[in-house]
Amino acid sequence: MSQPLVSVIVPNYNYAASLRLCLGSIQAQTYRNIELIMVDDGSTDDSIAIAESMGVRVLRTPYNSGCAGARNLGVAASSGEILMFVDSDVALDPEAISRSVALLEADAKLAAVCGVHDPVPLIRDSMVEEYRALQYHYWSVTSVGLISFMFPAVCALRRSAFDEVGPFNTKLRQTEEVDYGHRLTQRYDMLLTEEVRARHDHDDQLVPLLRKLFKRARARVPLYARRKAFARGFETSSRAGGSVAALGAVVSLPLALLFGPLALLVPAAALAASLGADLGMYRFVARQRGVAFLAYFTAVHFIVNVTIASGVAVGAAQWLVSDSFRRLYDPLLAETAPA
Repeated sequence: MSQPLVSVIVPNYNYAASLRLCLGSIQAQTYRNIELIMVDDGSTDDSIAIAESMGVRVLRTPYNSGCAGARNLGVAASSGEILMFVDSDVALDPEAISRSVALLEADAKLAAVCGVHDPVPLIRDSMVEEYRALQYHYWSVTSVGLISFMFPAVCALRRSAFDEVGPFNTKLRQTEEVDYGHRLTQRYDMLLTEEVRARHDHDDQLVPLLRKLFKRARARVPLYARRKAFARGFETSSRAGGSVAALGAVVSLPLALLFGPLALLVPAAALAASLGADLGMYRFVARQRGVAFLAYFTAVHFIVNVTIASGVAVGAAQWLVSDSFRRLYDPLLAETAPA
């Protein structure tokens, strides 16, 4: 039985530091019937030179258009029955493509298979990165199964489904995967599985990570507000509760200080609720890295929770006053709504 051709599409923008590891991991796959395309999205480092030195076909966008545009360009230039999206800061496990193909072939209802990042970062160069690898891994493994939230950093997708659902929305930088996952799962199933694994070169500085999380939280509000049954997997009510409680602790603390010691019970209760919402994750981190690292992890995660909740709050306010923001996701959602 012949293996279907898999088109591996790697969007890249200034990730020379991890690019050789990424492309090398694809070239080392046990699954051999692949075509590898890197789409360079206006890099100013030596990414193109690295890819070409490894014999990789390189396409170039006319300007920096974001991952959505880069992925769309790669799809248009590819010919595989299965599309495999791999971000350029990710290195695949050698069996990742083989297992993705097997899962798609075993279930006709399944249109996409997304992989899980290891709890250890690809390049270990900061404590923030160690935090992010553990946090993202835990949130992922506790969401395995059928999902509506796409993980495009490692995702195999049937071309037939892509052709039917349409391209990624290039207007949605950093949230195009949320939109695409929702559109796709109106028609098909999408699976998040630990059988497909990779390592990710996560953000290694706190401020850029917080800025990204804030922007993503704000920009997702219109879709969550309009699509009540959207977040199947990954972004669950318990995760949202931890973020809201953390913000509540911060907001209520100044007021409590004005009204005396008894009022401090309010931020204390909010802090306890935030910690309780993520208790399973804290236990996981303690087992993986010990109590000393857990203290650091807990402090950073509290800041992350406050940031995410703040982004949602700003997005909610913007949703109330801005008609264009409320309709941010409408065009492609309307075009791809099931008949």
